[in-house]
Amino acid sequence: MTGPGSRDDRGSAPQPALNALLAGPAGDPVRRALWLDALDQRLRPCLPSELAAHVRLANVDPDGKLVLLAEAPVWAAKLRLAAAEVLDAARSLGLGATGLVVKTTTNPLIDKPSRVEKTVKPMSTASRDALRAALDSLQDPDSAEPGERS
Repeated sequence: MTGPGSRDDRGSAPQPALNALLAGPAGDPVRRALWLDALDQRLRPCLPSELAAHVRLANVDPDGKLVLLAEAPVWAAKLRLAAAEVLDAARSLGLGATGLVVKTTTNPLIDKPSRVEKTVKPMSTASRDALRAALDSLQDPDSAEPGERS
């Protein structure tokens, strides 16, 4: 007997795209990427403060080596100097970290806010009066139609 709520009906209901992708073996790389991203979000706050904004976890090898990306050679060098601290931080998160591999990239690792901040300045009294006069002239029935010149 098939009816509402039966096994056949539930199997034919549409799934959200991410759930459908993760359901099969094809979702393994996506699950791993999500796990690495979550691990990176937990690891970076444990890193030395000057490194956290310039470093990102890229992978965890089967041997237990952490692969980290640094956005410039100077940050890669500083990361190598802090290797013991980084490995301790990874171990505190439950990883069996045995070593550190540092790679350098030229692309920014983290979206950073624009250096130029847009601020809204209050309108001056003269500007406000000029704007009000311009708006009033548009509403004046005796004035010329917009776009017409007298």
